[in-house]
Amino acid sequence: MTLRCAVLDDFQGVATTMADWSGVADRVEVVAFREHFGSPAELVEAVADFDIVVTLRERVPFPAEVFERLPRLRLLVASGMRNSVIDYAAARAHGVTVCGTGSASTPPVELTWALLLGLARGLVTENAALRSGGPWQSTVGADLAGRRLGLLGLGKIGERVARVGLAFGMEVVAWSRNLTEERAAEVGVARAGSLAELLGGSDFVSVHLVLGDRTRGLLGAPELALMKPGAYLVNTSRAAIVDQDALLAALAEGRIAGAALDVFDEEPLPADHPVRTAPGLLATPHLGYVSQENYRRYYGDAVEDIAAFLAGTPVRVLG
Repeated sequence: MTLRCAVLDDFQGVATTMADWSGVADRVEVVAFREHFGSPAELVEAVADFDIVVTLRERVPFPAEVFERLPRLRLLVASGMRNSVIDYAAARAHGVTVCGTGSASTPPVELTWALLLGLARGLVTENAALRSGGPWQSTVGADLAGRRLGLLGLGKIGERVARVGLAFGMEVVAWSRNLTEERAAEVGVARAGSLAELLGGSDFVSVHLVLGDRTRGLLGAPELALMKPGAYLVNTSRAAIVDQDALLAALAEGRIAGAALDVFDEEPLPADHPVRTAPGLLATPHLGYVSQENYRRYYGDAVEDIAAFLAGTPVRVLG
């Protein structure tokens, strides 16, 4: 019997070429969907006849109601080893095995610096002017050397961002509720005494925290008001850590110099979403994990997960 596997959110159309699916091809029919299913009803309608689903990041929620309406589903493969939008208890109750994949921390580090540098040097504005015949040099870039980079979080990604900042000659400080002086010293950065101290003293602030009860809404209007008028904010972590409406208001009122976002409260963004036209905002469509290395790992591990499940020995089981 041939099983059917749905691959969700294959926006670039690369899921079947970034990994070798031949090991399961004789037992599994793979169908990749390039369109996004924005509601549980759309998702259920699209994958009702599939036994396996490979989902990308946390863009498509799998609550209890979805599992209830997908009686044929037996295996759900999620990219990475952490997914906050899957109801694991409901999966177990409906006999669905949930497995994860490996992921690399380097791609989001590289995108963080692409965004930070783009903000600092006005690259989007200058490139658009050059290509359209606009003014020659209209911005004055912000220097990095000698400026303070404030990091919210000093885990694997935060540490790598810090080391690049140090290489640029920046003063790097970090803060999180669990960060110790010893950990900061190990990376070669200073530990801020408080969130307020980090926000008020930094020229660039970059978010690298895990989303949880203590970090959801961590940067709201009062916290953003602590930032310098000439400071920049970068968030490549999780959208819900920063109050999106408060940030848009701060940008509209010119209370900070600019911001860069790779994550949003709603993804993909609707065509009329205010983020698309916000002043001083450099935005990318959640590209932090989108790299050749990560995609090869995601889809390669997904094939391994499927093969192991078919063999009766699931690996990288989540929940």
